[in-house]
Amino acid sequence: MALWDRFKESASTMQTQLNTKKNELKGGGFRDASMAMCALVAAADGTIDPDERQRVASLIAGNEVLRNFPAEELQQRFNDNCQQLMADFAVGKVSLMQTIGKVGKKPNEARAVVQIGIVIGGADGDFDRTEQGVVREACFALGIPPSEFDL
Repeated sequence: MALWDRFKESASTMQTQLNTKKNELKGGGFRDASMAMCALVAAADGTIDPDERQRVASLIAGNEVLRNFPAEELQQRFNDNCQQLMADFAVGKVSLMQTIGKVGKKPNEARAVVQIGIVIGGADGDFDRTEQGVVREACFALGIPPSEFDL
């Protein structure tokens, strides 16, 4: 199986797993960590171009699990996180990783945040090395072995 097909299949599997946990994923910590993850994936290469930002915003709006939260609220948090990264990528990244790390004591939420990162990163068909790297770092922030997600 080609690498692209594996990533596509993995992203699809992750979304299916997320959908089965939808009713458990309603907390503010999960919401905040998910939006931090989305912003980090969008800015994985150190920049956020408008097309990438719009694509991720559309994916957020269309994600079944994230529909547990008001769309405007998610959009605002995502935009705020993107602004933080654009203002100072290094400082913003540390701050957003800390936000992600806060759900580390809730294993279902922690794994769901990683899955959101994989789904968002793989949605365009190219879960590239920089996106994988950001999700891998998030795994470390959450105390989850990246190998659990083939990262």
